[in-house]
Amino acid sequence: MWHRAVRLTKEEREELEQIVKHDPKAYRRERAAAILKVASGEVAYQVALRGLLVRRDPDTVYGWLDRYLTDGVAGLTIGPGRGRKPGGFPPSPQRARGRAGRAVATAGV
Repeated sequence: MWHRAVRLTKEEREELEQIVKHDPKAYRRERAAAILKVASGEVAYQVALRGLLVRRDPDTVYGWLDRYLTDGVAGLTIGPGRGRKPGGFPPSPQRARGRAGRAVATAGV
């Protein structure tokens, strides 16, 4: 089995440990914990399936490792533009009435 290796300096390890203990965002704490486990010799695949509080897809953990190796601690943060987009403004009263009329007309068919 191929192992993804992560080698950390003492400073990097301490920085990740601080994130695990004190970061306000739970997702960053989880990612830092996964990186520390892989750096300590655990297999990333096993960390994903059994080493975290929530089971993760191994590709997810590999992605965290890749982003950490390229971007450092900044790679642990979810980038802007990710996630659900806002729904926008509610429909105008005229559009709401038009939709309700179509729903009634099709319901009677």
